[in-house]
Amino acid sequence: MNYGVVIYILGRILQAEGAFLIFPIIVSIVYGENDIWAYLITMGICGLAGTLLSLRRPNKGGLFLKEGFFVVGLGWILMSAFGAVPFVISGDIPNYIDALFETASGLSTTGASILTDVEALSRTNLFWRSFTHLLGGMGVFVFLSALLPMLGGNSMNLMKAESTGPSVDKLVPRLKDTAKILYAIYLSMGLVEAVTLVVLGMPVYDSLLLTFGTIGTGGFGVLNTSISSYSPAIQWTITLFMFLSGVNYAMYFLILQRRFKSAFKLSEVRLYFCIYIICVALISFDLRNVYTSFSENIRLSAFQVSTLLTSTGYMTADFDKWPEFSKTLLILIMLMGACAGSTGGGIKMSRVMIIFKSIKKQLQMLIHPRAVKKIKVDGNVVDHDVVRSTNAYIAVFCLFLVISTLLLSIDGHDFTTNFTATLATLNNMGPGFNLVGPTCNYSFFSPFSKIVLIIDMLAGRLELFPILLLMTPGSWKRRL
Repeated sequence: MNYGVVIYILGRILQAEGAFLIFPIIVSIVYGENDIWAYLITMGICGLAGTLLSLRRPNKGGLFLKEGFFVVGLGWILMSAFGAVPFVISGDIPNYIDALFETASGLSTTGASILTDVEALSRTNLFWRSFTHLLGGMGVFVFLSALLPMLGGNSMNLMKAESTGPSVDKLVPRLKDTAKILYAIYLSMGLVEAVTLVVLGMPVYDSLLLTFGTIGTGGFGVLNTSISSYSPAIQWTITLFMFLSGVNYAMYFLILQRRFKSAFKLSEVRLYFCIYIICVALISFDLRNVYTSFSENIRLSAFQVSTLLTSTGYMTADFDKWPEFSKTLLILIMLMGACAGSTGGGIKMSRVMIIFKSIKKQLQMLIHPRAVKKIKVDGNVVDHDVVRSTNAYIAVFCLFLVISTLLLSIDGHDFTTNFTATLATLNNMGPGFNLVGPTCNYSFFSPFSKIVLIIDMLAGRLELFPILLLMTPGSWKRRL
């Protein structure tokens, strides 16, 4: 382990987080709130700690894949730990474990909350709470790769550790340009949504915060009723942008290059569209006797499929009271998640494709043992390392799911609550069922259980392995 590289990058991350605190400070000034001091103090702490850690710049060429995974895992833990401080200092969330839970949920774009009354928070704290979705959606290390000359081409290992999906490729030859393109698409989509919401009658403050939660697929809202209090037009707008945020950003890049045929031939995107349409149709049919209005039925079904398929977590209806078929279908799409290369959570469509193609290949090999079969996606042969890493991911995912559910059971809550709470945090989903349903929160869990769920949220956002690597003793050995 090259500790010089790790310490230097962690310092730059804390400096960046300190700089981001200028936005809630501006909000505090605009609304004349006293929380400005909580953010000024935290900014000073982040700035000082970051400067001390990054005083000595390491030699180039020291960032290998292991260091990339290691520093990303530690970086997200540090950002959550420091980002929770303003909530504690301001007194809105005085318990540090609760504040850490809320911050980790925001940065990991999970949207699970311990708050029983969201509207009781100051506007400044509400803004920071939702702003963490914007930071965590595309990824902080991707942002730094776009702006800061950190460690040359080896910064690709940071993007591999932070980005979602079984494999990560550059859109253009230079990593810095790739990061800029991703953030340009990300922020442009957010700007269009925010303006649309304002045009539809939503206050500017609300539109910004809900946009942060939508394009970051996070789910923190400004009202206790989430999105259900807003007009149908606003609900349809958020439904659309949640869905678009779950699409692989490579498709948008191809569209910008006017390669429309290539963009819509991406098999992962086509599968994503098909699953969405089929699930909306099935749930709408299942709810035909629950909602007598056809337009309301379609709107609520489309919204909930969009919010859970993309792991956003907003709600317009209490789907915990829906028929069992609809609830089972929602759990299945919670597992699958959105596309790789998007801001959505879950296992990802690309992995689902690889898993089913692997099963098909294995069946064909049993029938024709001497046949040579290759797994292909979009006409390209899937490398064996990608197949192996996908299988390893599923195994580790199941391991996290089983162990976390078992640990949560110590609190004595029912299995459905424990299982869906683990599934919702591990897939960065937010709401689950029973005690963690869409109208409930996570405040009733013990501090120990909250720490388990915090680990799940961060592990899920970082595709499991960076957090798992931190738990592996051998990874801490110094590299000579």
